[in-house]
Amino acid sequence: ILVIVVMLTGCEFETTNVDRYYDDQLVVHFIDVGQGDSTFIQFPNGDTSLIDGGTRNSGAKVVKYLKELNIDHIDYLIATHPHEDHIGGLPDVIRNFDVGKVYMPDKTANTLIFEELLKAIKAKDLKISIAKGGDAIIDEANIKFLILAPNRNDYENTNDFSIVTKVNYG
Repeated sequence: ILVIVVMLTGCEFETTNVDRYYDDQLVVHFIDVGQGDSTFIQFPNGDTSLIDGGTRNSGAKVVKYLKELNIDHIDYLIATHPHEDHIGGLPDVIRNFDVGKVYMPDKTANTLIFEELLKAIKAKDLKISIAKGGDAIIDEANIKFLILAPNRNDYENTNDFSIVTKVNYG
């Protein structure tokens, strides 16, 4: 018993902060979705952002990951461009969380997953904000969440329409 007590008192336990404020820390999670991207950001002001959701098969994994963090609201959902390995998991995310704003480039796709994403957005009565380079998502004294691209609407390649963001903190 003494060994167990010594072991337990010497261990540190990491707890998830269930507050919407993160003790003045910017926390970035890179969610392993295999082929594709999914990045979750917890801002020190309490705001959150999910950038992409991986493939369709990754949706449940992203939802589970966020629920394990005790997340129930995503302030800024960003679909960087309409390829399946970036937007495939987002319909599941939208169905499972309250979402504030949705950012997408001015580029569509003629795919079932893009149609499913639009239906999920419509079902929650969300509006799409078209992302443009130079726009600010957050513009506070010590936090800037900026859109750097896209800067045009006449690219030839769909990847060139990708939303690129930059975070400045402190």
